[in-house]
Amino acid sequence: MENIPCGKIHNGPSQNERGVEGTGRERSKRPGKNGARLKQVNLEIMLSRLDLPTRSSYVLEQYPTPASIVAKVLYKAFSNGDIEGRVVADFGTGNGIFAIGASLLGAEKVYAIDKDSEVIAIAARNAERLECRVEFINSGIEDFQKDVDTALMNPPFGRRGRNTDVIFIERAVELSKNFYIILNYKSGDFLRKFIGQRGEVWWEERVTFPIDHMFDFHRKERKEIEAKIQGVKVWKKNM
Repeated sequence: MENIPCGKIHNGPSQNERGVEGTGRERSKRPGKNGARLKQVNLEIMLSRLDLPTRSSYVLEQYPTPASIVAKVLYKAFSNGDIEGRVVADFGTGNGIFAIGASLLGAEKVYAIDKDSEVIAIAARNAERLECRVEFINSGIEDFQKDVDTALMNPPFGRRGRNTDVIFIERAVELSKNFYIILNYKSGDFLRKFIGQRGEVWWEERVTFPIDHMFDFHRKERKEIEAKIQGVKVWKKNM
């Protein structure tokens, strides 16, 4: 497992773990005390300027999450008391967009996990530029073992790897008190049924998820997929 905090590289719990923590070059407006914070529109603009990977893996379903959707999720979580002063994890961080946004909104500690070492390096540079502090972990989420207050994620929709989203959900139920997830709208009541008595889906909002032409098998310049954001309160941990 490889750790990388907002852009320093250090050894983590295993021999393959490495962390990167950013020193920061570009100053950002941070949330102050008494609830002062970035406006949602300003957060969206900042997140939209983050660098993206120059290549993506269709096997890992690496599609960038739009800044507008990320800002919506983060502000919902913030208003519910799940970001500021909390320990937050971003599962499958990609370019670091959820993790960096959580840091900008005043999270106490942020972990960002991704198995792709190249995108983790890009995420670390993004975080460093905005002077946020995030601990980036180059690992599969199944190896992440830290309890957190809040987990944020846009897992693969399962088009290329069946049940890949289930791994994300299981880790969130096991390790977090609350989590926010983006799923294919066609999944229906899957999340409620899967969680069962372990938690409650208390928020759901339908969104349009644009996917630009990225791979050879894409036939359109842009395709829009109906997705939904769901917020979950976890009641019971796995034994």
